[in-house]
Amino acid sequence: MSDRTIRKTVIPMVLTFILTIAGCASTKNVGPEDTLQDTSSLDAGATLRAANADAAWPASTWWRAYNDPQLDAWVARAQAGNPTLALAAARVREARSMAGVAQAALAPQVDGSLAINRQQWPENGYYGPGTFNNVNTWDNTAALQLSYNLDLWGRDGNATERALDATHARAADARAAQLELEANVVRAYIGLSQGFALRDIAQSTLDQQQKIAARARRRLQGGIGTQLEVAQAEASLPDYERQVETYDEAVALARNQLAALAGAGPGAGDSITRPVLSLATPLGLPSALPAELIGRRPDVVAARWSVAAQARGIDVAKAQFYPNINLMASLTQMSAGGALLTFLTGNGSGWTAGPAVTLPIFEGGRLRSQLGAASAQYDQAVDHYNATLVAALRDVADQVVRIKSLDRQLDASGRSVAAARKSYRLADEG
Repeated sequence: MSDRTIRKTVIPMVLTFILTIAGCASTKNVGPEDTLQDTSSLDAGATLRAANADAAWPASTWWRAYNDPQLDAWVARAQAGNPTLALAAARVREARSMAGVAQAALAPQVDGSLAINRQQWPENGYYGPGTFNNVNTWDNTAALQLSYNLDLWGRDGNATERALDATHARAADARAAQLELEANVVRAYIGLSQGFALRDIAQSTLDQQQKIAARARRRLQGGIGTQLEVAQAEASLPDYERQVETYDEAVALARNQLAALAGAGPGAGDSITRPVLSLATPLGLPSALPAELIGRRPDVVAARWSVAAQARGIDVAKAQFYPNINLMASLTQMSAGGALLTFLTGNGSGWTAGPAVTLPIFEGGRLRSQLGAASAQYDQAVDHYNATLVAALRDVADQVVRIKSLDRQLDASGRSVAAARKSYRLADEG
């Protein structure tokens, strides 16, 4: 059969056979069921709509707004030493390496092999007495093999994109972990400041009550008071002393928490002095909520990248239904006798070249099950994204409610302090 006949008849027949057999495995009725939540369909609510939207997005070093160098130092220490943050960074490195593995499948693969053997031919071999009777010979082989996957259906390309999307998701997860760590450090530091402040209040209250008790005792000694008045004034002293001890405990626990967040032992927190927080910038929200929330919150970004990665996974699963074509070639140098380097001469050369085709024919439903699993994983990623988006909006709304409530509480507390000071002054004057 001539080359021309092969090109005109055999090759078309082979291609037709491949496509026909590939059609035996169908993707019909197998696919995702869930859809991404549209942010415009979520009602931001009156709380967000009424919020002050004049503020800019916070800087990456947002905690510096508190103007406390000690806080800045502990945030930096936590960023450098926290093991959870180190774990997130290691996961990013792992994802990047896996993306490199996936990308390598798109490039030609070249392997080499070398075998050098010295053989002793026995005198009583099955071949009988002859040329090789009790003779030592070299049996050496060197080979190069090349293969290149044409990736006609995009299996390896989509696998690479899936790995890259997963890397982006890991990076966003790492940023979310870093942001959570920074928030936890600031929260613990504010708790430490609050502990000091409450301890001062408790100590001041205790001092005042001790003065009241002392005054009651002087009145009793002067004959104008009663034992009941002294007992009543002294009755609350143990409770006020307990409150002072409670806030001393809170300060110690906050120091321990800061040390743990920095990946250090409890002793590292002993050197923390009283915070000097001074937040001068008024709290507010940036404009364009909730739309820009998608591009700003790392947890939402990570969930979106996970959806993209799982979508690529569906494409990879679909590509498994089609033939895989590899271009193969090899070059061999070999000899079964002669000197050590005889196999490197031209007489020992050989080569092969041609395509290698693999295709699914009967696989018991494995490919449809793999596609179904990939589709279900995509649905899970979509559901996780939708849940993350809803939780993010709730978190923002909750913070707005807290800010407004704290403003009102601060105003009420100011009035209460003023009234208490007036009452104490009147009592002290009396």
